[in-house]
Amino acid sequence: MGPEDLEKVLRLLPLDDLGREILVGLDTPDDAAVYMLDEETALVHTLDFFTPIVDDPYDFGRIAAANALSDVYAMGGIPLSAMNIVCFPCSLGMEILARILEGGLAAIRGAGAVLLGGHTVEDAEPKYGLAVTGRVHPDRVLTCQGAEEGDLLVLTKPLGTGVLATALKGDFLTEEEMGEAVEGMASLNDRASRAAVLAGAHACTDVTGFGLAGHLLNMLSGNGLGCEIEVSRLPLYPRAREMAEMGMVPAGAYKNRDFLSPMVEIHSDVDDVSRDIVFDPQTSGGLLLAMPEKALGVFAREMGGECFWAPIGRFTANAAGRVRVLP
Repeated sequence: MGPEDLEKVLRLLPLDDLGREILVGLDTPDDAAVYMLDEETALVHTLDFFTPIVDDPYDFGRIAAANALSDVYAMGGIPLSAMNIVCFPCSLGMEILARILEGGLAAIRGAGAVLLGGHTVEDAEPKYGLAVTGRVHPDRVLTCQGAEEGDLLVLTKPLGTGVLATALKGDFLTEEEMGEAVEGMASLNDRASRAAVLAGAHACTDVTGFGLAGHLLNMLSGNGLGCEIEVSRLPLYPRAREMAEMGMVPAGAYKNRDFLSPMVEIHSDVDDVSRDIVFDPQTSGGLLLAMPEKALGVFAREMGGECFWAPIGRFTANAAGRVRVLP
């Protein structure tokens, strides 16, 4: 569902007064809810599921599970347990469903969590994901809104999965040709989350359906800051730009652009493809981090040489609540 429709629905919900135990709830655009048990422990709750983004059932399971687990990592937490959410047409055969669940289980185990069960319904189109519970120390919760003036904006996975998935559905790419993106989507954000906590990051979110621009605007909500990003620094998965140039831009990108454009200033020298990438809805994207420049050394050391990350912009006191997209 696009951000405009979702906002209209959520506006109708009568929100309960936040109790002391609810550290993160419905009043902020964060990735998960956080409920404090005691002074040492808080629980992180989230769920996510979607239709297949790739053809291979096992890869679909891995990606969907990694996407759901990412919400816990975005809060600085550690996943503890997961439950499957399954919608499936039995006519496809139970072997396919088994492979989806095997892929999901591999991701859950990779996160050090356990699978406790789930719920399955018959549906016309496959859908899969997880409800995940994690834990975090109440004093070390990362939210999307703690950025400070001068903080660097760091992204921990390339962009372009929405474009590539659209090209795959249109038979302009094979899954093998987008193999790097498949592995990227299936990879966990665990190391990036630990590195962010140890480096003292001020804010964190993950990049998913609302695209880079949408999730970045969530980081600006209510803190009086703006942000500048440079499209020349945006990392892209292989062939994402090529496919975008061919018009393989998903409908979700246009929904994001239509809703978010009033808050996004795009420099006239930014090309059309880069504009599309900024709004491209991502699946199991990287973490988007606000951190002081002096923390970058610690973050880089904790990430190690094999983990991807890139600084793409900076938070400023100018143009509060707006994203400026520069060449």
